[in-house]
Amino acid sequence: MSFDRVALAQALVRHGRVARVVVADVKGSTPRDVGASMLVWQDEHGLAQSGTIGGGALEFEAMKAAFTSPRLARIPLGPAMGQCCGGAVVLLTEVFETVADIPEDIFARGPSPMPFRVTKLLAEARATGTLQPHLIDEWMIEPVQPAARPLWVWGAGHVGRAIVTTLAPLPTFDITWIDTSADRFPTDIATGVSPLMATNPASLVRHAPEIAEHLVLTYSHALDLELCHLILSHGFGTLGLIGSETKWARFRARLNDLGHTPAQISRIRCPIGQPDLGKHPQAIAIGVAARLMSSTEHKDSIDLNTGEERTG
Repeated sequence: MSFDRVALAQALVRHGRVARVVVADVKGSTPRDVGASMLVWQDEHGLAQSGTIGGGALEFEAMKAAFTSPRLARIPLGPAMGQCCGGAVVLLTEVFETVADIPEDIFARGPSPMPFRVTKLLAEARATGTLQPHLIDEWMIEPVQPAARPLWVWGAGHVGRAIVTTLAPLPTFDITWIDTSADRFPTDIATGVSPLMATNPASLVRHAPEIAEHLVLTYSHALDLELCHLILSHGFGTLGLIGSETKWARFRARLNDLGHTPAQISRIRCPIGQPDLGKHPQAIAIGVAARLMSSTEHKDSIDLNTGEERTG
């Protein structure tokens, strides 16, 4: 798990003062591992949160005390919280006032002076590029979450909604969600999802990053085809198209007529998800999420300009 500086920055911009509660250490059986965190802020309805440190009484009490809790709190889950896990956690609570407080690199903080063990760990982490969250002598060290992968979801119908709802809580993706008008979207779009509206959504393809991953699932086969044509011409990370084998056969022929090579066309995944899971929107969303989260799906993206494999 990593320190998600983007999520914290977004929360600060939207809500002002934000507390971050992170599981700094664990003993025995606990609901979440070291590095699990939640953000807490005050809005017009009271305290609100994103993320989770495991739910139950531990999370409820930590949320209530987020702005008054000591920096480090050692909590036995059984005696103190009545939870059946039986283990113990150390919670680190920190309050952030501005975006300027957020680190760019490895997030390491604690009382001065920095212990030698921490100095050594940081040097090794920067040399090897690997780091797990650690609590050492009251110093908390966390890797900073890498930049999210841009994911463009074309279409806000049942499948689009199921996919966005499934993926939105994950820090892995920076989701842009496109359709023709605001009334095509649900009223409760998740934090971190950016809706875009255009009478002709295909006109927005040129604004997508060339490393973006795309899911094409609009209400119109003609629009789906135009999007696939433009995305293939624009450059992309991965491209998934919703449809049957019949639709895909027709699209292959049409894209070939539009001048795309068989190698280019074969980079489109159709159907999306895992067909053996079924055609229910949530089943499709689960299959899509599993593929996108797998390292193979992301690393199998080829840069058409260089012919080299993208490594994400």
